[in-house]
Amino acid sequence: MTNTARFADRPVRDGGTPIHVWLSALQDLPVLDLTKCPEIVVVGAHPDDETLGFGGAASTLAGMGVAVQVVSASDGGASHGALPNPERSRLERIRRAELHLALDALGAPEPISLGLPDGRIADHEDQLADLLTEILIARTHGTWCAATWRGDGHPDHEAVGRAAAIATERSGAELLEYPVWMWHWAHPDDDAVPWQRASRVSPTRDASDRKYAAAQLFRSQYEDRGEDLGPVLPPDVVRRLLTVDEVVFR
Repeated sequence: MTNTARFADRPVRDGGTPIHVWLSALQDLPVLDLTKCPEIVVVGAHPDDETLGFGGAASTLAGMGVAVQVVSASDGGASHGALPNPERSRLERIRRAELHLALDALGAPEPISLGLPDGRIADHEDQLADLLTEILIARTHGTWCAATWRGDGHPDHEAVGRAAAIATERSGAELLEYPVWMWHWAHPDDDAVPWQRASRVSPTRDASDRKYAAAQLFRSQYEDRGEDLGPVLPPDVVRRLLTVDEVVFR
């Protein structure tokens, strides 16, 4: 399933589905039992996906003593549009540094950055599946792998989800998929969302505070990019991601 057309038809600057709509709709979802997690690999397409989509869960698990390894498929060099190579390289360095700071705030160790091309991860999906398989095989049996959802709407997010699904099938890891952009374009009774497979995360208060602090560190995504583009992550988008419960599809 792909929802790229749904996402493309809903401009980010239009605000998306209001927070209060989501808050009133998620309470009946079962709570994910984090005590069953032996170890976890959290995969994002770009630096910030892991924090905004799964940061509360990752920080809660780290606080429980569970080994948390974040993997970033790309360095996010396409977030500001087409840039000359030197500027793109500079942006990638900035985004990697932001990711390191954010993971420190979450209480997680340094990430594995794979350096695949932002915006073209689907072209390298087989390579990504192979790399994730190697990472997961080296972990504890039954390790969880939380990756961006295959139906999230962003092509890179969906490609990461598909690669993670292949890698978990090969390695015997358990796949969890977390949405990021779904909260923008979807709605609670949307049949494009597999609610029957959904669980919500109940993070500790400390983990919620850490997620909020970590999210503030992705400053490059909040700056005005000029040419009437605005920021990658407008305030309404960030506020929603920090307010609604994190959800995973299993």
